[in-house]
Amino acid sequence: MKVVGLSGSNVGSKTRTAMDYTMKAAEEKYPDAEFTLIDLAEYDMQFSDGRDYRDYKGDTKYAAETIMKADAIIIGTPIFQASIPATLKNIFDLLPVDAFRDKVVSMFVTAGSPKHYLIAEQQLKPILGYMKATIVQTYVFIEEQDFYRKEIINDDVFFRIDSLVEDTFMLMETYTSIREAKEAQYDF
Repeated sequence: MKVVGLSGSNVGSKTRTAMDYTMKAAEEKYPDAEFTLIDLAEYDMQFSDGRDYRDYKGDTKYAAETIMKADAIIIGTPIFQASIPATLKNIFDLLPVDAFRDKVVSMFVTAGSPKHYLIAEQQLKPILGYMKATIVQTYVFIEEQDFYRKEIINDDVFFRIDSLVEDTFMLMETYTSIREAKEAQYDF
């Protein structure tokens, strides 16, 4: 199983800190899976101009193709000005409308204010649903107070991230089994 961790911002450190912990927890618990981290701060991404994602070059092509080949995607995103970052939205714009069909997508959010709790519900989940993702319904919301000197200091955040990883893999394994059973019904 191929799992992509997508750190959805090109600025800041909190989302990457949480993504590093998430990927480490996933790799320890599920060592047979293949993990890839895409941190948009480390990539030179082109803005979407409507082309097929395979027609882009360099980092943009790599990121889009890696996401398209994944079985599961764990998205980490900060909230800026009560919205998801443009860098993350650009990833969605680069991909086809059904890019997440047969993929499990889970997420965590880092935010400076508890007022932004519902951004994932009101903005991120509708986009993922439109793109045909199988969404892990619970997500992890991490506030400014949960960090100190670029480290997570709240044990509850670790527990919630561990649960998110388990839920992601459980849903991925369940849907894979269902799909395989459905496909086995056909003789061709």
